[in-house]
Amino acid sequence: MDVNTTVAGPPASLIFLLQRLLRPLVRLILAKGFTYPMLIDMLKSVYVQIAKEEFTLDGKRQTDSRISLLTGVHRKDVRRLAHDTSGQDLMPSNVSLGSQLIALWLSMPEYLDERGHPRPLPRVAGKDADISFETLVTSQSKDIRPRAVLDEWQRLGVVHVDEADRVCLNVEGFIPEKGFDEKAYYVGHNVHDHLAAGVHNLLGGTPPFLERSVYSNQISEGSARELADLSGELGMQMLQTIFRRAQELEGRDVRNHTANTRMNFGIYFYSERNPETEVTVPRALEGRADVRANSDSDDTSVTRSIK
Repeated sequence: MDVNTTVAGPPASLIFLLQRLLRPLVRLILAKGFTYPMLIDMLKSVYVQIAKEEFTLDGKRQTDSRISLLTGVHRKDVRRLAHDTSGQDLMPSNVSLGSQLIALWLSMPEYLDERGHPRPLPRVAGKDADISFETLVTSQSKDIRPRAVLDEWQRLGVVHVDEADRVCLNVEGFIPEKGFDEKAYYVGHNVHDHLAAGVHNLLGGTPPFLERSVYSNQISEGSARELADLSGELGMQMLQTIFRRAQELEGRDVRNHTANTRMNFGIYFYSERNPETEVTVPRALEGRADVRANSDSDDTSVTRSIK
């Protein structure tokens, strides 16, 4: 990757972008007692790791001196941090199996009702029930008892057991009501990929990744709730379709020994009261819903209105 620097320093648009991105992150870390000195030490480590891995020169070994020059981190700290593995993508032990089970429950026809919603599953298999929570778990793991999975999911608030002894999914996805470690893993994984797609596009990567959103700044709280419900319904349909096709392609590519790439497709919805210091927009666009051609457009300033 080429390193582009200017005497004038980073552009004002980049400074604004970083301030915008950091606000929710700083809100989280302050709420969890993560102090500024702790963040600075972590940033040093990330700077060193990225410079070491992605800003190399062809045919030359990456040296501590060059990493120090690129990052501004002292050589003493570069030597200490170059082999730091604390930032590895460590998945909580119960997340991998849980995500597989939830994905199957949300996408495979035998686990869905006529509306495409996840069916309540009998807790154990019986004479009249080939499909059950027990068979769902054992289809993916013979080592973990279905009862252990059920107890953990009840603790997290992912499922409940109804009066007919059926296991019911509480949310349309593995988004536990409790369990900070599990939720933190998914936020880190998904937001990383969303941000990585945007950075790829901003740096001129080809082909650009899909990165779009629908935006309106003049609706009521009731309208926002209605749009949230609609987004959840349509979004889940998209995720189920993508998952089914991914399952088919995985099987084919593993058989052909070509399975060397990962992908992530996600959706999100967010709403809040308009802050008093709302960023001004051109008068012609005020109050209009629009589709934002975020960073995957050749012209990132283009806004296409929904008529």
